[in-house]
Amino acid sequence: MAQINIRIDDNIKEKAEILFAELGLNMSTAVNIFIRQSIRQGAIPFEITTQVDPFYRQENLMILKESIKEANEGKFISKSMEELQEMEQ
Repeated sequence: MAQINIRIDDNIKEKAEILFAELGLNMSTAVNIFIRQSIRQGAIPFEITTQVDPFYRQENLMILKESIKEANEGKFISKSMEELQEMEQ
């Protein structure tokens, strides 16, 4: 059986080990799953992009912060689905 040595940031490795342990995996098994899925799909098994999820754009984050502030102050604004969709654009 072949062996692969990789370099990875200590913090990232620790977080990955915690996640994989929660999933009942170790690092080696997780990497093997990734490689096998890549081979089966003939590609990386997830999208790699520089695009940021539009949900996290600055305008939405500001609205979210304001909504949290209002909720904490006991102010609740009721909006229809149409109003929420208009805010999204």
